[in-house]
Amino acid sequence: MRSAATEAEKTAFWPLTGRQKVYLKVKFVVDWLLALAALVVLSPVFGVIVLAIKREDGGPVFFTQKRVARGGAYFPIYKFRTMRLDTPHDMPTHLLKDPEQYITRVGRFLRRTSLDELPQLWNIIRGELAVSGPRPALWNQDDLIALREEYGVQQIRPGITGWAQIHGRDELEIDKKAALDAYYLRHLGPVIDLKCFFGTFLAVFRQDGVVEGGTGAMKEGNGETPKA
Repeated sequence: MRSAATEAEKTAFWPLTGRQKVYLKVKFVVDWLLALAALVVLSPVFGVIVLAIKREDGGPVFFTQKRVARGGAYFPIYKFRTMRLDTPHDMPTHLLKDPEQYITRVGRFLRRTSLDELPQLWNIIRGELAVSGPRPALWNQDDLIALREEYGVQQIRPGITGWAQIHGRDELEIDKKAALDAYYLRHLGPVIDLKCFFGTFLAVFRQDGVVEGGTGAMKEGNGETPKA
């Protein structure tokens, strides 16, 4: 990871090459088909999770956050709800005295296994996310957004998983995460996407970089703890 991040940190704005632009068109179709297939195959898993969340506290099953899409627009990202109904909504999560106390029992399992991210398959169907790419920034993560704009990362569709997610996940600081996103952009193609795809399963299995209560210098304006 050190060499990848170091190389990216030396990079200014990276314009997409002609080959990368063609690849992105193919990638969009492949991602859409993969998401559709996954929604069908994993529908029993969705059903079990929905029942578990409802059984625990009877509250809403899904949770949405405002995230930054390609080009700087906003979109609602979907997740399974993992926090209690009494979680303060008007205080940034990183300012809570003990964020972990608000995570439900089901939610703790969903977060550690990343199953809370499954509803984002619908974001792929809607054309807002890719399977792999830079994780979409929260709308108020000005520092991360600025760095990504500087590197040119906002040119591409964000992903459910990405290069930064298999090299640290929640424990990465903002500047390191942006550097790894820039590295992904420069090397955008089937090879790095396959590394992200298969590396994600390994990272989830090992629970690499999982930190409850947020990541880096985040500013979160709602009750759900950000997990980028």
